[in-house]
Amino acid sequence: MIPMPREDTPLWQDSEPLECVMVVPEAPGVKTFVFRPPSGATFLFRAGQFITLELPMPGGPDHRTYTISSSPTSNVYLSVTVKAQPDGRGGSQWMMDNLKPGMRIKAFGPAGVFHLPRQPDNKYLFISAGSGVTPMMSMATFLFERGEEPDISFVSCAKKPSELIFRKRLEYMASRVQGLKLHFVVDQDEPYEVWTGYRGRFNQLMLGLTTPDYLERDVYCCGPEGFMQSVRDMLHALGYDMSRYHQESFGAPVERVEDIPVPDDVVPQEKAPAELTFSGSGVTASCTETDTVLAVAKRSGLNIPSGCNFGVCGTCKVKKTAGEVHMVHNGGISDEDIAEGYILACCSHPLGKVEVAM
Repeated sequence: MIPMPREDTPLWQDSEPLECVMVVPEAPGVKTFVFRPPSGATFLFRAGQFITLELPMPGGPDHRTYTISSSPTSNVYLSVTVKAQPDGRGGSQWMMDNLKPGMRIKAFGPAGVFHLPRQPDNKYLFISAGSGVTPMMSMATFLFERGEEPDISFVSCAKKPSELIFRKRLEYMASRVQGLKLHFVVDQDEPYEVWTGYRGRFNQLMLGLTTPDYLERDVYCCGPEGFMQSVRDMLHALGYDMSRYHQESFGAPVERVEDIPVPDDVVPQEKAPAELTFSGSGVTASCTETDTVLAVAKRSGLNIPSGCNFGVCGTCKVKKTAGEVHMVHNGGISDEDIAEGYILACCSHPLGKVEVAM
């Protein structure tokens, strides 16, 4: 039996292995593993940090980092939430198949710079996709358990409603306080089940609908690289102060502030020259990177059919035959069309010389 901590219980040091005391299924292919030190020591960490586990894999020890999904206020235990990999291999899959209560694992940490400030009294916007919800869960639970009313807009994205990790726990917390607002976004419905939340890819329209005051909030984002890139693109386009933006990568959590990678985002510049050639009409027009293809076409006397002017309806889809554009759309074009060279003229900005087939 693992002893309960006393008032004078020391803090856990990573020289002591952790014992798995519980395994909780969270969603299809997702489990939470709960750990305690055999000595009964307590944990000290910041909401959003990660821990490194030394997994006894068949080919030798494998060190894997996992974000802590439990709250620092619950310092008698620590949990990580793990999603199985599609290929059925790796450390996460080993944990899913082999890690059981009673087993002891060597661990290191906690560490990481993706966490809330020491006095988390600001307004927050948490945006996550898939298992990227784990640090947000730790942060939200910590703010919920502080004893003060939080101010959180929480956006959680998944492929299907059944894959929304921590949905019930988040709904419970939101039912007890007024300051936690939940917004779930899924790509597709479940068969024969009603879904009344948002559908499709998270975009600028959803951002405005879920969190009208997003410009006033500190943004924390975690998910696949492509997802985080799209979030950064939409925030750049909407004039958000990116010094208040924080993100954690699935593959590269960092331990020191100076090691945080600076995203090489493309941001159209108002004074950067560009040029658009409409090959079918024989028209070439000079412009800047902040002009849209649609606006340049209209100034040049050309008619590109358009509707929403916000990247939703897809009416202004045209074929790009040369050059590069920066496009931040809101679901009006498919990945397949983009791969074939199509763009939405209303939300595409030319980068240098670009040719369009019209």
